[in-house]
Amino acid sequence: MTSDSLSPSERDPLGAFLPGPRLEVPPLGIGPLNGLQVAVKDNFDLAGEITGAGNPDFARAQRPATAHAEAVERLLRAGAAVVGKTITDELAYSLNGHNFHFGAPANPEAPGRLCGGSSCGSASAVAGGLCDLALGTDTGGSVRVPASYCGLYGLRPTHDRVPLAGVVPLATSYDTVGWFAREAETLEKVGQVLLGEDRQAVTFRRLLLAEDALEQAVPAAQALFPPVVRALERRLAPAERLRPGDPEGLAYWGDCFRILQGREIRRAHGAWLEAAQPRFGEEIAERLAWTATLTEAQEVECSAQRAHLTARLTELLGDDGLLLLPSAPDAAPRLDADLPAQRDHRLRVLAMTALAGHAGLPQVSLPLLRVEGCPLGVSLIAPAGSDRALLAFARRFSTADLTAE
Repeated sequence: MTSDSLSPSERDPLGAFLPGPRLEVPPLGIGPLNGLQVAVKDNFDLAGEITGAGNPDFARAQRPATAHAEAVERLLRAGAAVVGKTITDELAYSLNGHNFHFGAPANPEAPGRLCGGSSCGSASAVAGGLCDLALGTDTGGSVRVPASYCGLYGLRPTHDRVPLAGVVPLATSYDTVGWFAREAETLEKVGQVLLGEDRQAVTFRRLLLAEDALEQAVPAAQALFPPVVRALERRLAPAERLRPGDPEGLAYWGDCFRILQGREIRRAHGAWLEAAQPRFGEEIAERLAWTATLTEAQEVECSAQRAHLTARLTELLGDDGLLLLPSAPDAAPRLDADLPAQRDHRLRVLAMTALAGHAGLPQVSLPLLRVEGCPLGVSLIAPAGSDRALLAFARRFSTADLTAE
């Protein structure tokens, strides 16, 4: 299950994979993914191996997995081969992509900048051509944001659409299994294996522009959006401009997400955190300590508000709408950004990613824009359960649409 024919630097010039011998698993069947190589984030189980979730103390407390995670199993049975476990931020509780213990995987599309977390190693490996696709998880943006920073296609599916069996939990009402690819065709092909069929046929007819989310982006990104809007209008209809986060505001929804996520993290890992006193990097240690201060009253209030937002977004999208917004407010942060700057950037990101997260909606990030020479994704949020239709739309819509004016 390991291979050492090449030196570590030759096999992993980006630092995307876990240190040590590369974990490899051959295909378990023949299918639509024949010949494709997949990397797997280190919060997915591989049979016979320890799942470390980015933290050595967590890894030491685990027994070897008795089976592959369900999503991994499906890919293997469809003909894919696992070529390694990738670095994740600790417990997948970050959007930066800099692991205190293992470092920051390199971003081939934006040298000197972060890949984004927590699925940083998976995004780095795909962007650098070390594999064809990679599994990640997305709770607060951990597929959508690295896809944006690394110039990749990435999908956060409808919540519970892909089984989470064999995946280390973070916040279970938000956790999803997502994936990255360099081509929309590959992203869709993986969806055929992991998603099954949509519950009903969907034809997208309406375009909704989230102006409040667009305002979160830096001016240089905002200036790039009009051609995107026009290209989508040619395929759909004139954009309806709205502010789905109002009247509360997107920052409010980001804060609600953080509170609900924190309460769920405490339920999932609180007993171990108290008993083991594990060592974490400064930023994540600070946030984990903060989760212990959250109250049931805060959770009750945010849960009620979340239900209102879900109903609002469900009504806005109907069964034929697509909500357009940037995948992130800016290009990837620089590796040398100080901690206060990282914290501020994270809050701005969560204000944008919380919409789909709260409502459990599918969101695809498309690598269409570049800011200061670095990638910036364009996102489409679709009605719950329309994941396959969303992937098909993403495949048909491409950079060619932007040059058709």
